[in-house]
Amino acid sequence: MNAKTRKRGEKTNNAKTSGASSPLDASASLRSLTDQILSQEQVLRQGGGQAGHARQKHLGRLSVRQRLALLLDKDSPWIEIGLWAAWGMYQEVGQVVAAGVVTGVGYVHDRPCMIVANDATVKAGAFFPMTCKKVLRAQKIAAKCNLPLVYLVDSAGVFLPMQDEIFPDEDDFGRIFRNNAVLSAMGVPQYAAIMGNCVAGG
Repeated sequence: MNAKTRKRGEKTNNAKTSGASSPLDASASLRSLTDQILSQEQVLRQGGGQAGHARQKHLGRLSVRQRLALLLDKDSPWIEIGLWAAWGMYQEVGQVVAAGVVTGVGYVHDRPCMIVANDATVKAGAFFPMTCKKVLRAQKIAAKCNLPLVYLVDSAGVFLPMQDEIFPDEDDFGRIFRNNAVLSAMGVPQYAAIMGNCVAGG
């Protein structure tokens, strides 16, 4: 091996080893990141935090998670959808945790159902643009999988300062009602329980 070849080989080896982490380091880093995500998800599941829950309790109402616990079959699977929706968005009005609505597939009397439940601890359950997207996704999944839809309604309706971003688009607020009609025509059962505010079809 001549000097030039040896020098190139040394550079290549240095490039491979510099900054490279061992499998143990990578595993530890992944575990740390996973712990951070799981910890943040616990915070997200608290919705609007202590103040929001105190307000619900003062009104004599259950939180959205308490309602789900009563609705769903005990110890049955629950697949939540969109817990991170609206993450980091709408900072000008405060965080809108999980887009202010809980959606997921759970079992009611041994039958899988799509659940759409407003979280009134988050901005009184008002609809933001991402709230609409999240509900529309739940409806789409229900239609494709022929899942009955159960709505637990406790909403202040549209967040009016952002109504220009909520109504105009094809895939926004009005589409939810269009989907209600389509799902009905398909024979997909839909149920709505009014559990608090129900403003303007919220």
